[in-house]
Amino acid sequence: MTRCLSVLISLLLCCAFMSSAEAAPSDRALLSQFCAPKSITGATCKEVKSYPEAEGRRCNVTLQPQRQQGQFVAGANPLLVVSYGSGCEPHATDFGGAVVFEQVGGAYKFRGFQPGMQVNECVISTTRDEAQDVLVCLTGHMGQGVVETGVARVGFASASGGSIEMSYDFLLQAEDTTGAYLTIIVTCSEQLKYFGLSKLAAGPTPGSVVAAVSYADHETISTACAKGFPKPKDAEDMRELAPGEAFVPDGYAKSGSVIIEIASRSAKLR
Repeated sequence: MTRCLSVLISLLLCCAFMSSAEAAPSDRALLSQFCAPKSITGATCKEVKSYPEAEGRRCNVTLQPQRQQGQFVAGANPLLVVSYGSGCEPHATDFGGAVVFEQVGGAYKFRGFQPGMQVNECVISTTRDEAQDVLVCLTGHMGQGVVETGVARVGFASASGGSIEMSYDFLLQAEDTTGAYLTIIVTCSEQLKYFGLSKLAAGPTPGSVVAAVSYADHETISTACAKGFPKPKDAEDMRELAPGEAFVPDGYAKSGSVIIEIASRSAKLR
């Protein structure tokens, strides 16, 4: 009897695995939605049909392993969102973006490119008052030495020609100026300032997410404004402080985690 149960469980697990594998579309199947078969090599399309704002250029797209799937629009078909890189995208859009597919029956239909959208590190959640899945992602960008990170809810909306457009609704944002000015700068009137967000994960309650965070609280900002920290070497040569600003040198920021309630958009350190 025990042996029969073991065999049955093994068969069920095998069937479930096969079903899951069959449900996951191959890179080639996805690329074929916007790429001629002869232009597909592995996860790369060497020449995309109608890449946005290509202006006569031959644009390539390489699908990345990161992909998010869920019922992101209430009452609509499930969507599959896949990260990609492209030589036609500049640093301003982080050299790529996300491509959206709609699951129609057993097939996936191409619904558009979204340059600059990041879906590499995300959590799929459901808020208390909404039926559809909610996609929340970690974002990041560096420009002129300033690193901006954020936690954003991703919105989906129908557009012309059957395409689907994505947008960010930021729930929390942070800024680290160390790369630009050799130190972090705070404003003395602030009670709390976030410097960096990372390691996004599901939160302790439904409809919440949690992220690792570096920050300055009221105590840290007060100490900085009272010149209680060592003067950062060469920092003033990089950036002259404006009235009401202060330096928080490397190693003096606090670290912990922050819980974000998606529906209320509230954030709480822990």
